[in-house]
Amino acid sequence: MIFATVHADCAALGTRLFTVTSHDLSAGLFRRAYTSHPVEYPTHGTKPLLRDAWYDLCIGRAQPFVANTPEAFRDLFFDHALIESLGLGAAANLPVVADDGTVPGTLNLLAGAGHFTPERLAAYDAVLRRHRAALLGAM
Repeated sequence: MIFATVHADCAALGTRLFTVTSHDLSAGLFRRAYTSHPVEYPTHGTKPLLRDAWYDLCIGRAQPFVANTPEAFRDLFFDHALIESLGLGAAANLPVVADDGTVPGTLNLLAGAGHFTPERLAAYDAVLRRHRAALLGAM
């Protein structure tokens, strides 16, 4: 499955927690399609899609969200306490952009604080570009 392949590529770059989220914009819902941590982040169920600063950046403008400290994501991630309890202090959400410019999903990466340097982000972007067509097909 493509999600497992992308997970392995991202783990090789230092990602410690990996999920894929698909977005049902018409229903206003997020659905977790894949997870590296099924206990903490199961794939069943949905959560409401909030139109906040994260949405405006990742979905509206199709740009990555990057936070290299817990303080940088606390106000946007309702689950920040869980993330921090897992020893994770940096987050990156990479939009998977369709040909028409819409964002049907994101790759959600968590790692230790300070992990998402420009060099690492370029490497993650290369993974996303390499697998983009297959990711879009699976979303």
